[in-house]
Amino acid sequence: MPTSAARAAAATSLAFHEVLSDDGTRLQAWTNDPHERIVGPTVLLCNGLGTSPWTWPALLREDCGVRVVSWNHRGTGGSERPADRHRVGIEEFVEDALSVLDHFGVDRAVAMGWSMGVNTMFELAVRHPERVIGLFAVAGVPGDTFATMLGPLRLPRVAARLMTVNASRAMKHAGCLLTPIASRLPVGPRAIDLLTRTGFMFRVPDPDLAAVAVAEFLTTPLDWYFHLALRTSTHARVSLSAISIPSVFVAATYDVLAGARDMATAAARIEGAEYHELKASHFVQMEQPERVHALLLAFLARVS
Repeated sequence: MPTSAARAAAATSLAFHEVLSDDGTRLQAWTNDPHERIVGPTVLLCNGLGTSPWTWPALLREDCGVRVVSWNHRGTGGSERPADRHRVGIEEFVEDALSVLDHFGVDRAVAMGWSMGVNTMFELAVRHPERVIGLFAVAGVPGDTFATMLGPLRLPRVAARLMTVNASRAMKHAGCLLTPIASRLPVGPRAIDLLTRTGFMFRVPDPDLAAVAVAEFLTTPLDWYFHLALRTSTHARVSLSAISIPSVFVAATYDVLAGARDMATAAARIEGAEYHELKASHFVQMEQPERVHALLLAFLARVS
């Protein structure tokens, strides 16, 4: 299991808040500025589906220079499931993002997204352009995400979408059987080392913190996680013609969950957008935290 020291050290850099979304769903929101000491711009983080703050090691340092506000998705990480179990799509995540901004008293901010969170931030920017002043996309595309998966295999989009959606349906049905096993897996630095040998994730500079992130992810029942995934899979591609604010795309060459070529295509359709491709997996901000953080700081300096 993750070392208690790693978990405790990471926890001291966070503060958790209870936030009520528009439909009455109680969310666990969080900030990396528990003592209000960070001097720097505020960023709204739309995180990867079902993931936690521990997936962003560079943002857990008090000297990171960025105040982050974010939340855990519905039914994960202390956030409750909505009364209507179908209200877990990108549109509802946009409502949650607005509730988080309001709770922390943030009128306008740069939005940063990772994985499925990129869908959320682009939808937020289109629906509420007055709240977003810049977009920083990490390993994610602005909609129709499942069609971009398995990118390194160069499959046709229709085939990629069919395979990944059907795999998610199978995992949703098998989730009740698999969850008791997954939730009891021993996750520590050795497990992270084995995971990085699969090619799904590459080596990370902080295996202890990565173990905390993976262990936290496995607390979500798998049937619920894949229920979320299937609901978000229906989110269509956002019309990028409506985007006119500064944007940066940080892609990973070996990403099997958000194809780099699709991120490059999206960046090319936004005037002035920057595109950076790093030799990494989908977990690029965990594998190369300093590089991704440097790109974020440079973008914030340009936007401000």
